[in-house]
Amino acid sequence: MACEIDHTKEDVLNKLVSQREFLPTELYPKIESFIGTDLPQETLNEVFHLLKKYDLAAEAEQQERNEVLKTMVEG
Repeated sequence: MACEIDHTKEDVLNKLVSQREFLPTELYPKIESFIGTDLPQETLNEVFHLLKKYDLAAEAEQQERNEVLKTMVEG
């Protein structure tokens, strides 16, 4: 699903902060650090959408998102 809106680094960081209490503790600083690097717009949008409504996602969905995020930040 392509996003029509280009999310700024600030947007993505704000979304990360808003979902902090729902994310795995060890993943949060890795994502925060990753966002701080020089990322292409496509990657910023992807991270934003993985974090969007994370708190409302079912546990299985959260696990899937966690795996994608881990792959991105550790890749």
